[in-house]
Amino acid sequence: MTVATERSAEARGRRVPRLVFLLGPAFVAAIAYVDPGNVAANLTAGAQYGYLLVWVLVVANLMAVLVQYLSAKLGIVTGRSLPQALGERLSRPARLAYWAQAELVAAATDLAEVIGGAIALNLLFGVPLILGGVITGLVSLLILAVQQRRGQRMFEAVITGMLAVLTVGFCAGLFFAPPDAGGVLAGLVPRLDGADSLLLAASMLGATVMPHAIYLHSSLARDRHRPLAGRPGGVPTARLLKATRIDVVCALVLAGGVNIGMLLLAAANLPGRTGTDTIEGAHAAIGDALGGGIAVLFAIGLLFSGLASTSVGAYAGAEIMAGLLQVRVSLLVRRLVTLVPAILLLATGLSPTWLLVLSQVVLSFGIPFAMIPLVLLTRDRSLGEFRNGVPIQVAAWLVAAVIVALNVTLLYLTFFSGAEMTG
Repeated sequence: MTVATERSAEARGRRVPRLVFLLGPAFVAAIAYVDPGNVAANLTAGAQYGYLLVWVLVVANLMAVLVQYLSAKLGIVTGRSLPQALGERLSRPARLAYWAQAELVAAATDLAEVIGGAIALNLLFGVPLILGGVITGLVSLLILAVQQRRGQRMFEAVITGMLAVLTVGFCAGLFFAPPDAGGVLAGLVPRLDGADSLLLAASMLGATVMPHAIYLHSSLARDRHRPLAGRPGGVPTARLLKATRIDVVCALVLAGGVNIGMLLLAAANLPGRTGTDTIEGAHAAIGDALGGGIAVLFAIGLLFSGLASTSVGAYAGAEIMAGLLQVRVSLLVRRLVTLVPAILLLATGLSPTWLLVLSQVVLSFGIPFAMIPLVLLTRDRSLGEFRNGVPIQVAAWLVAAVIVALNVTLLYLTFFSGAEMTG
């Protein structure tokens, strides 16, 4: 090895830890992609349609990689979160209206996450659902306190650890009952089976491309990376964007793998079993098919999913309010804003799994309000050399168009064709 080669290898060795040090924000945003709403949608899809809708998750995850990278890029290059950038450009009435729809999306998000945590506590310890929802909210407040007291990097570490736990919990069953390879390959071919499968596909999309994750990631990247670019001798913006691309791909490959794993687990083990249209029933069916140990791991994964995602959701809600309304509220107040509606809905006695799947459809309607402004802002000339190139811009508009078209179709089927929500 020559001296130059040795120096090059040594330099690469020094750069690798530095690059790893820049990773993290995308793993926080990725929690939104494996929240309890995903569990409801993915288990329902696998149990009712087998491998038919695998392609939906693959396409949705590819979309998510592009969307989350653009969100992070906006925060790094401009020093503004998406809500902050919108708040600076909209009139007061428009800003208030935009905030109202974003809060509705946040409430739908928290509904799924709190219900998921409550169901998990009920499955593991027999805790009543309403009490379980309250406990989930209180624990999430403690997790948020980590961010307030120890900073974003420690918060990222805690959330990433919880992501690892839920990954094991949701995917452990695949090692004992592997899916059919032929069925998986067939599921990669895009197709549907009637209006109900389209409704469920929209629900899965809403559970995968998450509006609040789009808002939050720009804030996470801004707070984590912007100071590094702004100080003397700091990290070049181009390098920060490179680290961000790696961060987003790694985080969403993991999250997408968990989603696909849940669908495959249901497709391989739950078709033909009764009661799988609820998480509780699916949990029981998993226990019958794979044993009580796998069922316990699944419930633990659901618990960590609910706790982590509701914490991230509350964090996102605070950033949305701060950016659009320029109002900072305490974490306790922010936590109550969306926790109370979720607890009240739990108290109605409606099917928790039905509420979960329905919440994902609500989220799918919020995606264009986050996606379209993001595409417009990241092509702005003020970004200079970092504005979207033609290929990325075309891809971003294509993603936005597909999402909007799907939502219009979903609206028509729901209200004019008599299709009913599955779940």
